[in-house]
Amino acid sequence: MGIYLSTPKTGKASEDGENERLRYGLSSMQGWRATMEDAHAAFTNLDDSTSFFGVYDGHGGNEVSKFCAKFLHQQVLNDEAYAAGDLENSVRKAFLSFSALSGRPKENIDVPITVQIIVKLTSLYHHILLWCRMDEMMCGRKGQKELELLRCKVDQSTSNVENLQKTVEENGKDVLSSDDGTPSDYSGPSSGSTACIAIIQNNQLLVANAGDSRCVMSRKGKAFELSKDHKPDHTIEKKRILDAGGYVQYGRVNGSLNLSRAIGDMELKQNRSLPAEKQIVTANPDIVKVELTEDDEFLIVACDGIWDCMSSEQAVDYVKQQLNSEKKLSVVCERVFDRCLAPSSGLEGCDNMTMIVVQFKKALFSKPSSSEQDVPSQ
Repeated sequence: MGIYLSTPKTGKASEDGENERLRYGLSSMQGWRATMEDAHAAFTNLDDSTSFFGVYDGHGGNEVSKFCAKFLHQQVLNDEAYAAGDLENSVRKAFLSFSALSGRPKENIDVPITVQIIVKLTSLYHHILLWCRMDEMMCGRKGQKELELLRCKVDQSTSNVENLQKTVEENGKDVLSSDDGTPSDYSGPSSGSTACIAIIQNNQLLVANAGDSRCVMSRKGKAFELSKDHKPDHTIEKKRILDAGGYVQYGRVNGSLNLSRAIGDMELKQNRSLPAEKQIVTANPDIVKVELTEDDEFLIVACDGIWDCMSSEQAVDYVKQQLNSEKKLSVVCERVFDRCLAPSSGLEGCDNMTMIVVQFKKALFSKPSSSEQDVPSQ
């Protein structure tokens, strides 16, 4: 079958939500790709004052993207820096701790218990995803009884994950050890994922990005990019890759990966003499913070399946145009997919597509608009 289907899967998984400060709509579509490797997370109320939106574009499999969608926001929320009011530090630590999925650390280095949990949970979560895939493959081929048995196995695996996490949190056991007490040889997932998240806390916006998914804001009707795509041939990225022992060929890391920052991709993070920030591929995010004003209308967070087909300005213009007649934000996302979808395989518009639109309400803004000094330079 290869990487493309003979006909695209155009069914869309969509949802909408809101609170008193904002509303959002999101959608995802498999398209021409043989598998769906995107994942996402959307929480209007991560806590009393915080909303969280994330797009995770997987490559080489969906294990890492699914894992990020399930756990990354929890890692941010549960970090001690978050409790102390340091959102930026908690986000950076979350990205980098997920980068530490490389398994056994160097000797004499204290690995935080949260990282230990992540290592083992990743292995278990992989099994859950395999069962889910089997469930999908069986649809239409087996009866309801067989499908229910599969779903029971998925539920049981999920329960195992939850029980393990609870046990570690309560007892502080070293989950990096195998049953016989020896260090685990689990080396982390070979697949990887971008991570582009937007966190709105009161009227403050923080965007963190690793990879080539992108966050764009409409301010006074114009597109302002709040993240930059991490590509191997960019000067800063290429220097890190070369310094870590890698190379760039045909615009790809080691001739393979066409982005230079990601969570996962553990085969490109094996230089034990370097910290996580300086590996060939790093999960270290760029972080941008801005104060939202009444000039700010909406955010778009999307994977490169959108940005391969539309510029940031085109996307903002199109969404703004659609909002004149369509109030349901998920429908706006769906229309973007239909516009981007390629007429045949092998062209731009054949990738998985995931998009979140977040529209701000007037209640979000505590100050009148005064300047644009917080907008990052272009």
